[in-house]
Amino acid sequence: RKMKNMDKPWEDDTVDHWKVDPFERGEMKASLTEESSFAVLFPTYREAYLRETWPQVTSALKEHGVSCQLDLIEGSMTVKTTRKTWDPYAILKARDLIKLLARSVNFNQAVKILGDDVACDIIKIGGMCRNKERFIKRRDRLLGPNGSTLKAIELLTGCYVMVQGNTVACMGPFKGLKQVRKLVEDCMHNFHPVYHIKALMIRRELEKDPALAGESWDRFLPSFKKTNSKRPKKRSVAAGTKKEYTPFPPAQPPRKVDLQLESGEYFLSAEQKRE
Repeated sequence: RKMKNMDKPWEDDTVDHWKVDPFERGEMKASLTEESSFAVLFPTYREAYLRETWPQVTSALKEHGVSCQLDLIEGSMTVKTTRKTWDPYAILKARDLIKLLARSVNFNQAVKILGDDVACDIIKIGGMCRNKERFIKRRDRLLGPNGSTLKAIELLTGCYVMVQGNTVACMGPFKGLKQVRKLVEDCMHNFHPVYHIKALMIRRELEKDPALAGESWDRFLPSFKKTNSKRPKKRSVAAGTKKEYTPFPPAQPPRKVDLQLESGEYFLSAEQKRE
């Protein structure tokens, strides 16, 4: 009980625990003792673009003391730490850079991942829907007509989103990445992204009101329930009324002429039929 009432340093409201302090050159006293490396495969259609932009990739990583190698025979990109690496986290940023380049993100956008305030997430959507036509239809919902839905997602979350093949690559702050992943996964599970966009717009307006900072926003946010129209069930044969098995086919129904012959209508003249 005594420890419970003591002041805890991590509960200081004046400290922003989510703030990322910049790591400057010279803060690491000694160089890395072991070499770390990551390799990423890229598709064939990215070969021409990567060959063209690889000198820019090399110069961007050289500033952080990371070496890179492009292997066109195996179709892979490799990044390694060197003795000049002054930031131990730079190798993970370099790994994310080559991942984004492999997923069709252009270099001018992908190089922003080297900043401390930017993170990335590669969302795999290929296995979320088995039917190919249904998968394409739900993936197109993320784009929207003329890319309007994708633009709205980028504006509300503050992230860059690229839909390519079986993956969705996104870059931005951690809070925005969490919102994008939730939106993409729900979209592939047949939950339209317009509902998330509407909730994000309401949240943005509520954040401007300081009086609602300590209250629950559930009463303002729309609640959408997924409703599926139930198909009528087929009536099954009641138990205990099994039909007796017969090897003969059922009797053929009588023709129209046979019915007329039985009733005598066949032998009537046209005038008698009119009467």
